[in-house]
Amino acid sequence: MLQLEDLHAYYGTGHVLQGVELAVARGTIAAVLGRNGVGKTTTLRAIMGLTPPRRGRVRLGERDVAGWPPHRIARVGVAYIPEGRMIFPDLTVLENIRVAARVPPRRWTLERLLELFPALAERRASKGAQLSGGEQQMLALARGLVTDPDVMLLDEPSQGLAPLVVDELRRVMLGLREQGVTLLLVEQNLKLAEAVADEVHVMVKGRMVYRAPLARFQAEREAVKAQYLTV
Repeated sequence: MLQLEDLHAYYGTGHVLQGVELAVARGTIAAVLGRNGVGKTTTLRAIMGLTPPRRGRVRLGERDVAGWPPHRIARVGVAYIPEGRMIFPDLTVLENIRVAARVPPRRWTLERLLELFPALAERRASKGAQLSGGEQQMLALARGLVTDPDVMLLDEPSQGLAPLVVDELRRVMLGLREQGVTLLLVEQNLKLAEAVADEVHVMVKGRMVYRAPLARFQAEREAVKAQYLTV
């Protein structure tokens, strides 16, 4: 479904992504782990066209979308949920969702989204700035889903959230997988990553250095943490 081949990206002269290789099968969840500053967010931005790669391929099915502008990538079925949520603080919940909606919607209608996120249904007239952190994260997910994506890119969605909200986030992500949505998750919360991922990848200095199905990662967790994840 989503495949990165020898992906390179830069910030100025800084060579951030140095040949990233990654494959995510349709209808699965892949988690990318790694220390801060290794290129995880840049990987998502490169896929979405926000930091256009200078070399390599980003395959969505049969298409190579590397270097496409973000609006074209969104139109072929990719949604990006950035770190920090980036909702519109002065728009209401409904306005935040409608501003991104396909017309007409295909799978994720407004009614269906409000069923998936009952807290948003209750706060539909509230402005983004009036929502809690958890409600803002659910709104960011709803705004991504209303574009009818096949692939969702999630950057640190659990950051700053209370454990009960993280558990709700886990439920939503597993439900999306059941609906056939492919998820690429960048996450520091190892517990959440293990709760949802089908496959785990680890990034170090702009490269993927480890890949394993969840069961093998769990068996090797402590060794992987010691080698790649602890400071």
